[in-house]
Amino acid sequence: MAAHAGRTTANDALLLALACGATHDAAAARAGVGVTTVRRRLADPAFVRRLRQTQADMLGRAAGAMAAAATEAVRTLLDLQKPSVPPATRLGAARAVLELGLRVREAVDLEARIAALEAQVDADGGRP
Repeated sequence: MAAHAGRTTANDALLLALACGATHDAAAARAGVGVTTVRRRLADPAFVRRLRQTQADMLGRAAGAMAAAATEAVRTLLDLQKPSVPPATRLGAARAVLELGLRVREAVDLEARIAALEAQVDADGGRP
């Protein structure tokens, strides 16, 4: 039982190291396993699925943190457009607001279009 718990801990450490972008050598060192074990785990479809899920979870958390920071960033750009701010700075802030606003709108529009297409495919029984 203790060996199984040690393997689970090593697998978790290996997953985290690989998900963070460590090389095989560095991941092996962090997890306390050999590089051969890393290669063996990466040949295991279940391990690779867990790795992909771990990476997706990490990216989701990072995206959430960025979304939370975006509100403050927008507030900062709006503050930089006040008349008391030098004109060159206001111009830069205005450009940033316009450029970013267009990108966000494009992303939202594309997301809606993709969702509509997915709903249509689902309604058609999975036929494209």
